[in-house]
Amino acid sequence: MCGIHGILALRSAPEQDPALLQAMGDITRHRGPDDSGVYVAPELMLGMRRLSIIDVAGGHQPIPNEDETVWVVCNGEIYNFRELGQRLRTAGHRFRSGSDAEVIVHAYEEYGDDFVQHLDGMYGFALWDARRHRLLIGRDRLGIKPIYYREEEERLVFASEAKAILQVSGVQAQIDPGGLSEYLALGYVPAPLSLLRGIRKLPPASLMVCERGERPTIHCYWRLPRAVDWTTSEDNWIDAVRTRLEQAVVSQMVSDVPLGAFLSGGIDSSSVVAFMARNNDQPVRTYAIGFDASSGGAFYNELPYARQVAERFGTIHKEIVVRPDVADLLPRLIWHMDEPVADAAFITTYLVADFARRDVTVILSGVGGDELFGGYRRYLGEYYRGYYNRLPGWLRRHVLSPVARVLPSDRHSPMMNLSRYARSFILANDMEFEERYRAYLSVFSREHRDRLLGAAPTNDVQKQGTDALDRAFAATSGADQMRRLFDVDMTTQLPDDLLLLTDKMSMAKSLECRVPLLDHQLVELAARMPSQLKIRDRQLKYVLKRALTGILPDEILYRKKRGFGAPMGAWLKRELSPMLSAVLSQRSVEQRGLFHWPAVRETIDMHVANREDFTDHLLALLNLELWCRMYLDGQTPADLANQMKAVA
Repeated sequence: MCGIHGILALRSAPEQDPALLQAMGDITRHRGPDDSGVYVAPELMLGMRRLSIIDVAGGHQPIPNEDETVWVVCNGEIYNFRELGQRLRTAGHRFRSGSDAEVIVHAYEEYGDDFVQHLDGMYGFALWDARRHRLLIGRDRLGIKPIYYREEEERLVFASEAKAILQVSGVQAQIDPGGLSEYLALGYVPAPLSLLRGIRKLPPASLMVCERGERPTIHCYWRLPRAVDWTTSEDNWIDAVRTRLEQAVVSQMVSDVPLGAFLSGGIDSSSVVAFMARNNDQPVRTYAIGFDASSGGAFYNELPYARQVAERFGTIHKEIVVRPDVADLLPRLIWHMDEPVADAAFITTYLVADFARRDVTVILSGVGGDELFGGYRRYLGEYYRGYYNRLPGWLRRHVLSPVARVLPSDRHSPMMNLSRYARSFILANDMEFEERYRAYLSVFSREHRDRLLGAAPTNDVQKQGTDALDRAFAATSGADQMRRLFDVDMTTQLPDDLLLLTDKMSMAKSLECRVPLLDHQLVELAARMPSQLKIRDRQLKYVLKRALTGILPDEILYRKKRGFGAPMGAWLKRELSPMLSAVLSQRSVEQRGLFHWPAVRETIDMHVANREDFTDHLLALLNLELWCRMYLDGQTPADLANQMKAVA
């Protein structure tokens, strides 16, 4: 696990300034505190910061081939490096280390650009072929590891984190209007955009090629399988899922340093722990996060379930309890994120990563199971719609819809959360299929966005046109409705929200986080599975639960789902209310010039009054303003944290 960065001259080869490379590495030292390395050629500079995981002593990067004509820097892990390395040695390649990253240079020599098809892992790499004056930049199939880049007339700059690119002379931090529009809609910025003008994200499963100073080209080297396998029996699907999941966990347990697992007590993380325990002769170290009972914390607290799993598998289990005193923490986390997100999971992910890093350097997580096997409650919308539409039209239109509009909305108690879901479902029922799902997913609706942006004096954001969800749905045409939902989530929210925050928050503490449920062979298997096996009637993750029957207790398999978030909505009404009022004050909003103050004020008031659950909306606005103060105004995270303490 590392941070990589570099600068390639395009068309001409000006004298390189190694000081720029040094600055890029210094700002991302948290990604690799153990080692650093550089490669400097007339037209290219490569750099990396290394967190030593495999071949701790001998895995220094950049790593060359035998005659030092091909060089690579890689962030991540290649899990099949031993098997692939053996094939390459048999073919005559000579290795100088036991590092997993070295297989990349020899695989490129052996297979050409198709070498990425032979890699099993999570990675962001840059490979330089000096003979051909050719740079290849690649990202893993699911987008577990990030790559940012900036293409200018005379140079291409790239890095694992956007803040490294901002260290390069001539690069200024400015908001990208399209990125802002997407951020307000989704609560994150989907690739290829970022929130920074001129800085883009390389999409998952992409390979960028720059040869002899020509403009870069990008192609996608892997896609989800489209064909559904209707011939395999249910029992065989169950066996295949169980077998492949265990193989994925075992393959990702390879490490030369201590490793452990995040354990929420949900199905996904519990399955990872179960297979780790079954294939380890030492107790697994597990780490869980919970909340005290105040301000909605009891509703989110999953520690009893995590303890049950830990006891069943005899893990060395540790817990941390979070209280609503995170105001001064937010600036540091948003700085590490590079871009704000409206997902409270970035807070809990950081806190549990910080907790685990005291013992281990590698952690396994259950991220990805909901997208693969149908775990989100919103997937049940079409099931319930079939029953709801059997009711008389007059009852739906003239009674239930008006009632739904005045239902209270909150997410911090069972009854209020049910009211929130019912309200969302009823009000979206008469929309077209894609718009219904958009209503479930969106942070700011298009109408709410227009009110927020409409009177802003500096507003130049596009309000209409296609966005990431439109493009994702267009790419799924022809599939059944449930499959379309799975695919949309796999290509939008998963890489650009969940995986991005997982990477940034774990690497903020120099902790490598692996996600075995996103083993690409398991993903391909799940993609070929009929949707009816993922969700049967009202049962989410049907086939996964069947596969884990007898491995996990029924109390874990069939308990009600909780998200890996925090009671942020309740905190914003109470403990964090002074901070919210200070950061999103009328003066602050109007000085920033992005949003119409009355729309911001209305959003706050409706959330506090429980008329709307605007947790994500307020977190989006709050985090954006904190991000602006650091990335645009130049405040340091420490100075901003002190300001937050003063008003908390």
